Amino acid sequence: MSAPERPVRVVLVGHGWAGRTIWLPRLRAHPRYEVVAVVEPDPAARAAAPAGRLLADVTEIDPAEVDLAVVAVPNHLHAPVAERLLRRGIPVFVEKPVCLNVAEADRLAAAERDGGAVLLAGSAARYRADVAALHELAARLGPVRHVDLAWVRARGVPGSGGWFTDRSRAGGGALVDLGWHLLDAAGPSLDSAEFSQVVGSVSADFVNSGTRRAAWHTGPGPDGGASGDVEDTARGFLVTPGGVSVSLRVSWASHEARDTTRLTIDGEAGTAALTCTFGFSTNRWPGSALTRTRHGVTAPVPVPDEPIGTEYVRQLDALPARLSDPASRGRAIGQARRMIGTIERLYASALPVPLQEARRAG
Repeated sequence: MSAPERPVRVVLVGHGWAGRTIWLPRLRAHPRYEVVAVVEPDPAARAAAPAGRLLADVTEIDPAEVDLAVVAVPNHLHAPVAERLLRRGIPVFVEKPVCLNVAEADRLAAAERDGGAVLLAGSAARYRADVAALHELAARLGPVRHVDLAWVRARGVPGSGGWFTDRSRAGGGALVDLGWHLLDAAGPSLDSAEFSQVVGSVSADFVNSGTRRAAWHTGPGPDGGASGDVEDTARGFLVTPGGVSVSLRVSWASHEARDTTRLTIDGEAGTAALTCTFGFSTNRWPGSALTRTRHGVTAPVPVPDEPIGTEYVRQLDALPARLSDPASRGRAIGQARRMIGTIERLYASALPVPLQEARRAG
């Protein structure tokens, strides 16, 4: 009889909203993990953390005592914190956005190479059972011609007045926050992760409205106040080298009644469409609805019903195998580099023409 597998020893870096709400409870409940410490530099947040080993900085982590660091800090710290850990030989898992620009991606690639530890990354939406069912259905509908992606919230500006709406710390608004999830979730049905054509537009009609804050997200910052400098809505149109077109819309707030996610895949032999709500919003679509349309007839397709947040548990299920797989090295950062490169192109396209010309000239 083989010996039971030793749990993966994990350090959680960050005890903000994501750390305490998403990651710490699931890590502690998962049989494959042992949480050995929590790192939180802010004394108040550290004091609010559950009993256990609490550290103030990642330099206090002993690489010999940890198998993986889960990074759950504000966006602008993702790459710097991950780089410091990797250079000390500590494997890292970072959820989106892994980095805020291509230059950060290149530094992470160098840190992974020089430190000898692996960077793992993920976007939870791809791990949803309904998303997997959508791609299984689409695979039976012939070559994909077009993908339509939309995640539109009614009232869902996260942490209004805090780092989420500060471009210097968030890297952007709804496009970075929601668009990364959508583009990653669409990946299995696209012929390429690269895009030969990219055009986008952004707007900010709601980001500084105190009535548009996400009620379910208790992030930092006061309600309202003209403090945000990011977009609350982004729209894009992209084309892969093989000619598959992708339309994208993401909105933190809108005139809609509820927060709804729709993914539609048009194939040569029919259309597969999923309607649901990604994330933790309480103002959500009731369940998930998957349909197939062929020759003018739309039929429902059964889809698994699962508790909110199961996709994060499914990510944790997959991490130990990815951690031990030598082929994982370099894979995540390559994917992240392509993703943030696409997002940068969408933002650049959305600039006013004089600014676009000045950027090209400079």
